[in-house]
Amino acid sequence: MIHLIVGNTGSGKTTYAAELKQKTKGIVFSIDKWNNTLFLADKKPEDGLDWFLERIERAERIMMNLIEQLEAANTDSILDLGLSKFKHREKFGTFASDKGYEVQLHFLDISKETRLSRVLQRNEEKGATFEFEVSTENFDFMEDWFERPSKTEMKDGILITE
Repeated sequence: MIHLIVGNTGSGKTTYAAELKQKTKGIVFSIDKWNNTLFLADKKPEDGLDWFLERIERAERIMMNLIEQLEAANTDSILDLGLSKFKHREKFGTFASDKGYEVQLHFLDISKETRLSRVLQRNEEKGATFEFEVSTENFDFMEDWFERPSKTEMKDGILITE
């Protein structure tokens, strides 16, 4: 089973993924961890969104290979990748469908106020889910970038609210 964890910045995706890992004994793929470990040290001030998206695409190709291995071992994959756009979610849905894998979408639908509070707290405390600081500018950008899952996407999905 592939679990797609969907939610806007600060919705609790990484925390939720860790909880789901305990329940399923699955493996978590967290894009924030991958970005921080593999790419952020190389980022230049002039590098923008396209720089990140290209690296995320490369990382996801490796993840898909690992997911195939996990499926063969009957182990769940928990994708904490943001999945902010329909096309991004569709990419993994198509991958799963083509391979005959089950998919479960989990949408964390949390208010903007709660999410901003969490982000500011995480920036200050630098606790277990902290990988890098999220500025209010980046938070605001994600508000417009994020596409909520449609009713069709949520047909068999799990909705998590406050």
